[in-house]
Amino acid sequence: MTRLGSPAAPDSDTAVVVRAPVPVVRAGGISKHYRDFMAVGDLDLEVAEGEILGIIGHNGAGKTTILKMLTGLVTPTAGTIESMGLDIARHGSRIKSCLGYLPEESPFYENMTVVEYLMFFSALYRMPADLARQRIGDLLFALKLSANGKLTGELSKGMKRKAAIARTLLHDPKLLILDEPNSGLDPLTSFFIIDYLRDLKKQGKTIILSAHNLFHIEYICDRVAILKEGRLIVCNSMDAIRQTLGERQYEITFQANEPLDFERSGDNYVFRSADVGEMAGVLRQVSDRGWDLVDLAIRQSALEEIYLRLMNSDAVAASAVAVGGDR
Repeated sequence: MTRLGSPAAPDSDTAVVVRAPVPVVRAGGISKHYRDFMAVGDLDLEVAEGEILGIIGHNGAGKTTILKMLTGLVTPTAGTIESMGLDIARHGSRIKSCLGYLPEESPFYENMTVVEYLMFFSALYRMPADLARQRIGDLLFALKLSANGKLTGELSKGMKRKAAIARTLLHDPKLLILDEPNSGLDPLTSFFIIDYLRDLKKQGKTIILSAHNLFHIEYICDRVAILKEGRLIVCNSMDAIRQTLGERQYEITFQANEPLDFERSGDNYVFRSADVGEMAGVLRQVSDRGWDLVDLAIRQSALEEIYLRLMNSDAVAASAVAVGGDR
């Protein structure tokens, strides 16, 4: 018997097919060449709905070129890009109406107030004036940006970046592509913007961003793509990257009422090692001699350590295969 609300049992002639969700962004074999220079080479990438993907790499690694190709501002030399299920080469205008792009440097009309500037762009998006004013008020409040009739030319760098983010979000896009959203800002403003992006993810936004601050990338991103000389060498979650490319170190902190040949930290002794056997030996000593165990911790490699090791290594291909180049 089939109960209401329960799926009907398939008969022997019916196949049940569960389809995977279509990625919000799918890039297949995209490359970009400028004469003899390869800016991006044969890149495959998928970004799921509601995901934050961070793209990192040295200057000139191809980050901005990739972001511009994903927005349709730069045409790939080869390969295809689909955004929200549409081919960007054929449906660029429709796609652009559903995405928000923040370039690394945002030009301003410096003789406009913040509200005038945002109203100007709302008209370009053909937003009704009442809706635009409501949206602008909400964004200025969320971004803690007090307009107060100030001209955009009078704003600090941090306030200009917030105004640019408000402009990017005006039309409530599903997909955000952000090039260095917190570049050159003071630490508090920079972290405020990163935290705000986490709030946008909770609202269902899909976000692709580039950044040089690897702590922020590690803090906010579901997955991290690492570029080297225009090629994608790693793309995976931080847990997977640490597991495959990182180093794990164990740390024992203990107290003893006798002088010992261990590192001191205040009143404690500390022993660190990546060797499980060594750690077991020290733990056995702590137990057998009646010392007080204060803490036993595992330290994982930070993204910055892994990134620097990859950038300074010629043998990255095997590591990239081990981690996986896509979802």
